[in-house]
Amino acid sequence: MCGIVGYIGKRKAYPILIKGLHRLEYRGYDSAGVALINEQGQLNIYKAKGKVSELEAYAADKDTGGTIGIAHTRWATHGEPNTVNAHPHYSESERLAIIHNGIIENYAVLKAGLMEQGYTFRSETDTEVLVQLIEYTQLNEHVDLKTAVQLALQQVIGAYAIAILDKDHPDTLIAARKGSPLVVGVGQEEYFLASDATPIVEYTDQVIYIEDEEVVCIRMSGLGDEGISGTTNPLDITTINNVQKTPEIKRLELSLSQLEKGGYPHFMLKEIFEQPRTLTDSMRGRVNVRQDNIALSGFIDNKERFLNAKRIIITACGTSWHAGLIAMYAIEEFAQIPVEVEYSSEFRYRKPVINKDDVVIAISQSGETADTLAAIQLAKSKGAFIFSICNVIGASIPRVSDSGCYTHVGPEIGVASTKAFTAQVTALTMLALCIGREKRMRGLGDEGISEEQFVRIVRELGQIPNKISRVLEQEKRIADFSKTFTYAQNFIYLGRGYNYPVAMEGALKLKEISYIHAEGYPAAEMKHGPIALISQEMPVVVVAPHCGTYEKVVSNIQEIKARKGRVIAIVTEGDEVVSKIADYVIEVPETEECLTPLLTVIPLQLLAYHIAVVKGCDVDQPRNLAKSVTVE
Repeated sequence: MCGIVGYIGKRKAYPILIKGLHRLEYRGYDSAGVALINEQGQLNIYKAKGKVSELEAYAADKDTGGTIGIAHTRWATHGEPNTVNAHPHYSESERLAIIHNGIIENYAVLKAGLMEQGYTFRSETDTEVLVQLIEYTQLNEHVDLKTAVQLALQQVIGAYAIAILDKDHPDTLIAARKGSPLVVGVGQEEYFLASDATPIVEYTDQVIYIEDEEVVCIRMSGLGDEGISGTTNPLDITTINNVQKTPEIKRLELSLSQLEKGGYPHFMLKEIFEQPRTLTDSMRGRVNVRQDNIALSGFIDNKERFLNAKRIIITACGTSWHAGLIAMYAIEEFAQIPVEVEYSSEFRYRKPVINKDDVVIAISQSGETADTLAAIQLAKSKGAFIFSICNVIGASIPRVSDSGCYTHVGPEIGVASTKAFTAQVTALTMLALCIGREKRMRGLGDEGISEEQFVRIVRELGQIPNKISRVLEQEKRIADFSKTFTYAQNFIYLGRGYNYPVAMEGALKLKEISYIHAEGYPAAEMKHGPIALISQEMPVVVVAPHCGTYEKVVSNIQEIKARKGRVIAIVTEGDEVVSKIADYVIEVPETEECLTPLLTVIPLQLLAYHIAVVKGCDVDQPRNLAKSVTVE
């Protein structure tokens, strides 16, 4: 949640900060603010409720001078979204300014103690408590600001990524993190700070990923002189316990063109249409159709852990959880290993039984999802092997995992996940195939995947990008009939087998961006309750490709039509049964049953998108949501 951007160097900071906020706005858009120290040493803070454009308008006639600054776009946790609660926040003396991602869990206790010392508070936020605590520590311990930050953070319980300015030291920028991402961009006599790399890529491809409980101090006057900690290096990194760290600079694998809409009206639509390419990228170097083989380094390097696993636990949130459910079907079918799929937020708190021979698969697009990160840390402490499926290179979850697989789909800016979902399903399917084939080759089971089936699926995987392109050709027709359903207040989505999670994912997409209530169910469960909701006003989306349970799903559709329900059906090309009874039909090419989710989800993404567009919703930045959920 929330977006941080900072700059220190020789350029004017404000334009860099504002452009960075626009790039980070998918992380939060309740309010935005900027703090700058101008050439006269004055610390100016400007804030506005709403999106970054509101901040730009407010600051248009203000003094935005200075070559050092920090900025923030907020997704509200403590305190309602308004200008007072927006970041940055002043300290009591208005000497310090802070921005913060995360949640300070013991803020109430800290606040009460500070109030006893005479401190007053302008906002309802936990963030203001932190900046007051830092100033109080500095004054009472008679230490410099970096030391005050270290001492104050030792008292904090919770998650944070922070950046701080001190108007008495206009050449210094201090930052720290724990449980919330933070990256430093290294330029030519300039440094950038951000909660992810999207604001940095325009200026440098050299980055440092800050680790938990590390404090960064950047002091431009350190160039050529004895600077921080007795060194001439302007960049100094220590732990909160003042242990010196050596920064590791890495090359950023991200291009500016990936952050632009490329002629599409919304990032979400662009990302839907990118899926033929992104799945090709995700499979490149892994799926070898000519040799009928799949090579996943994360599996190859850890075969014994997978083959000896008595159980696989998949932990994830939201869309990633749906991908995990599809993986459960594939792993149990091909590898014959029991699989449990857990919501990370529940898994971490229910005292789960975790064994040393368990494999835990964590799925997260951002690699920063707070609940999933905490879940795998719990599992790791119990001796389980952690394998992660992530998109963002250098993120927290892959760094703490034992092994994993990057999906390589590029940045996903639209809050409602699309291309990340299909890439996760692809990666998990490849993993299931690898485990199943290896078990069969070693004679560890004869009920899993046969060589013939393995070869057939591998070859079909190579055809999936082209088949998605064929589905996307139906966009105009989907857009046309989507207008019919903007009246609806509720939707039901039904599917069976591999396509039951697809039904839930389709319902989630509709809820996220159109604000229409929707629920996904196993089709056979409709008669156990949801059928009571069926009427002419209740659209029902049925995912009904020609697979093993096809006849059963046809019966469910007939039950809906008997009660005058309106049916939108996703069917296999050439279907002659459902096509005659459904009100609207979207065809997808025939494929292997385990790969049908990669095709059937595409029309559901387009349906949700076009309903939301006709309703006038902001599909890229839906209300109350943020892309990366880095707080509980």
